[in-house]
Amino acid sequence: MFTALEVFTTVLVGLMVGVEFSVAFVMNPIFKALPEDAGLLGRAHGGRMLGAVMPVWYITSLVLAGVRAVAGWHRPGTGLVVTGAALLLVSVIMSVLLLVPINNRGKTWTPENRPADWQEQSNRWDRFHYVRVAVIIAAFTCLVTALT
Repeated sequence: MFTALEVFTTVLVGLMVGVEFSVAFVMNPIFKALPEDAGLLGRAHGGRMLGAVMPVWYITSLVLAGVRAVAGWHRPGTGLVVTGAALLLVSVIMSVLLLVPINNRGKTWTPENRPADWQEQSNRWDRFHYVRVAVIIAAFTCLVTALT
């Protein structure tokens, strides 16, 4: 059962990293390259769609990493799991304080109602997101390393 918890936690975090990496380095560059308002509309739709899923994914990943740390407290690699869980907590705090407020505004934007500084706000979200991606990659690395 413990091994299943380790594997499930690691896979869940790994998939989350993949999605967020794709947003940062694939989807957002595609949106920026689209003509006229297509990029704005794509980002708004992505903000609505992922904004509904990612909070559950982040919290579930954090909880599972915490459960794994407690359940395996005296096993090898637990220090790495605790570090990974702490990094996931940092990513949740970053999300709530820095990214979610921008996303909540951006997901409502249309060509008719976007603010004059919408691109600046989008670029700020991107910069925060790059940092968050680095944090969750580090968390994933800790979890994977704990398995070996």
